[in-house]
Amino acid sequence: MGKMLVLVGLGIAALGLLVMVGVPFGRLPGDVYMRRGNVTFYFPLVTSIVVSILLTLILALFRR
Repeated sequence: MGKMLVLVGLGIAALGLLVMVGVPFGRLPGDVYMRRGNVTFYFPLVTSIVVSILLTLILALFRR
């Protein structure tokens, strides 16, 4: 349990570092973004799929 918490913490820290450096998360091609007048609609479709695939792979590694 301790090793898993350390790995999760390191993963969160790495993600934070990538965001600070400027890696664009959430604006991938295929994300739905509509602006009409003063109304904005944003649905991160492709971003959700990518995050889901990454989490599936990471959790599959922890299962072993």
